[in-house]
Amino acid sequence: MDKFGKKNWFSLLLFGLIGQIAWSVENMYFNLFVYESVAPNLDVVTLMVQLSGIVATLTTLVAGTLSDKVGNRKKFICYGYIIWGVTVAIFGALSPDKVGVMFGMKASEAIPLCLVLVVVGDCVMTVFGSTANDACFNAWVTDNTAQSFRGKVESVLSVLPLIAMLIVAGGFGILVEGIGYFGLFLGLGVVISACGVVGLFVIADSETLETNGELKDIIYGFKPSVIKSNVPFYLVLCISGIYSIACQIFMPYLIIYMKTYLGFSVIEYSVVFGLAIVIGAVINVIMGPISDKLDKTKLMYIGAGVLSVGLLGMYFAKGMDKTALLILFGIAGCVMITGYIFFSALCGAVTRDYTPKENAGKLQGVRMIFNVLIPMVVGPMIGNVINKAMAIPLVDAGADAMTTSFVPAPEIFLAGSICALLTFALIPILARISKKEEKTN
Repeated sequence: MDKFGKKNWFSLLLFGLIGQIAWSVENMYFNLFVYESVAPNLDVVTLMVQLSGIVATLTTLVAGTLSDKVGNRKKFICYGYIIWGVTVAIFGALSPDKVGVMFGMKASEAIPLCLVLVVVGDCVMTVFGSTANDACFNAWVTDNTAQSFRGKVESVLSVLPLIAMLIVAGGFGILVEGIGYFGLFLGLGVVISACGVVGLFVIADSETLETNGELKDIIYGFKPSVIKSNVPFYLVLCISGIYSIACQIFMPYLIIYMKTYLGFSVIEYSVVFGLAIVIGAVINVIMGPISDKLDKTKLMYIGAGVLSVGLLGMYFAKGMDKTALLILFGIAGCVMITGYIFFSALCGAVTRDYTPKENAGKLQGVRMIFNVLIPMVVGPMIGNVINKAMAIPLVDAGADAMTTSFVPAPEIFLAGSICALLTFALIPILARISKKEEKTN
């Protein structure tokens, strides 16, 4: 395998971008939807993120192993996207008004039930999304890439979440004002399902993919013998886990922070987000092929350092007039996004480099534990503890607010900055082990 191929590039961009848009809505925009349209309760936002991480990990463990067992990624990806889209479309009905009508309650009385249904609905969507995207699409990428061009593929793949964030954070806010949440989720669901239908005709499994393993192999990645045989794989996952925790400390609350604490309008935070993402994406697309020629492990120092500096700048961007705030927060955001994408691409490429190809599906669940489960449980918990400790009240929370309502505090960026630097403790160990393996081989 000496090249990725045009057909594979199309499949990667199609499933990668649509999948990331769906994840951005589920992991970020649902938070804003709950906070603004159901109840301004950061505890519920935190719980939703945490449960989604748990469900995603368990689903990926099962689905990844099953796709190895049957020797097929395509059906899991395509049919998974089709059903994923249906669940997203249904989500638009989960508002206090509609839930109140369904259960014969006033809208204010239906808020607690609506919160429960939103959290449950998010978990249901995660089951199908993780099956299609986290487990099988990621295994498909590993199946169809070689080490010689994996950095290039990963650099493009790592930009897609940021493009999705740009579309969701800016465009979706404008769409909500025009067609409402029901229309928004219905339209998004149709697009996701259509992607699955198209995939039935364009995506193809790797010719080297074979039937491998049994369902009992769910525990494969946790066997001491497997860990001992693949130390670099697990070590880079630890590094990726620390980085992901740093991002999850602030990411679930980012748009809420910009709208409430900083007072940005939809247009203002869309412009800030957009410029940061475009600049960061361009830099990383340029750096992707270069990283294939350099030591990816050592480049992690740069990625983590840039991310940390950007978050520190976002922390200090406060207490000034709106124009200065937009400029400083935009610059800091651009630096943060650049480090965010670059570090993510490096971790992804190195993880794939050390993933045993014949067991790629079985190990997707292990990857999810470090990249999703632990970060999405620990990160938001740290962020919410900080928000509660700072106790910045939400102005005009309304009489229907179920609890004392707070807005996210700038200290979440400081905590994220410090956490990102903790990766410096493990990177040298990975570098030493990698060098030893190169000499051995």
